[in-house]
Amino acid sequence: MKILFFSHAFYPNLGGLEGVGLLLAREFASVGQEVVVVTQTLTDGDDLDSPFKVVRRPHAKSLLRLTAWADVVYHHNISLQTAWPLMLVRRPWVVSHHGWLPRGFNQLGIKGAFKRLVLRSATGIAVSQAVDADYATPCVVIPNPYDDKTFRQLPGIAREEDLAFVGRFVSDKGLPVLLQALRHLAPRGLQPNLTVIGGGPEDKAWRQLALDLGLAEQVRFVGPKRGEDLAALLNSHRVLVVPSLWNEPFGVVALEGLACGCVVVGSEGGGLKEAIGASGLTFPNGDAPALAQCLEKVLSDQTIVADCLAAAPEHLNLHRPSRVAQRYLAILSESIQVS
Repeated sequence: MKILFFSHAFYPNLGGLEGVGLLLAREFASVGQEVVVVTQTLTDGDDLDSPFKVVRRPHAKSLLRLTAWADVVYHHNISLQTAWPLMLVRRPWVVSHHGWLPRGFNQLGIKGAFKRLVLRSATGIAVSQAVDADYATPCVVIPNPYDDKTFRQLPGIAREEDLAFVGRFVSDKGLPVLLQALRHLAPRGLQPNLTVIGGGPEDKAWRQLALDLGLAEQVRFVGPKRGEDLAALLNSHRVLVVPSLWNEPFGVVALEGLACGCVVVGSEGGGLKEAIGASGLTFPNGDAPALAQCLEKVLSDQTIVADCLAAAPEHLNLHRPSRVAQRYLAILSESIQVS
């Protein structure tokens, strides 16, 4: 197949959406598909050494030529900016949904309503049951993959640390809920250490909050870590905590933690609980006492820990890039056959 792969954000940008897009494009190309990725993300000079072509910010004529070249058009999240050629060049259209479309009577809500309207012409893929429920058009649910070459259990690393948090320092990611949960654990005789991995606009405020809560001896901030460095750090921890305040559409970071041998404790809203599966525990978003109860269980009850770890291999196998890509390719191929 000749696959025209649209991803508004792509490498070298870093993020869950960009990472999944890169994994899928590589897997498509590795099994012999012709792939051209179109993105609005400019390169920083260190472009990909990859088996597929990347076209950055093409002009209108180029978009039309690429659409005419393709057997199927795939949107990694819908982009109206690049969907218009399908009005002039008829091609099968497949869209994967990685988040929520806004509603309401403001500008974003009207744009979201228009996207829902045009999506009636596309074959839909949702990354979780939660995302599927947000769309009126039928979707096939295909959970996201994770980078199984990078995130894995590594030999020679002692698992001596307790809790890890990985994420951007923005309010939605919920680190203050985790810090408050540590305060709830102290009267129960539990003072686990916490490694905070990441950076962002709330850096100063969150460091101050840890001091104000008297957690200076328990919490260390180590800055952003990626790739092999992040995998090695996760391998030294027992528990990954994902305390998001908002409803995550999925949560690839949970898979990365599981693959590195961590039990995952995360918010139950949205698709994050699907990413965690039976390999961890969940709690209501924003509920620090409930999070503290979950942490007490995984820090004190080795039976719960053993059950979570035993469930991880089968769960992770569903999210390996090769397996996920095969499911995508089956839908792309079917869309060509029925068009």
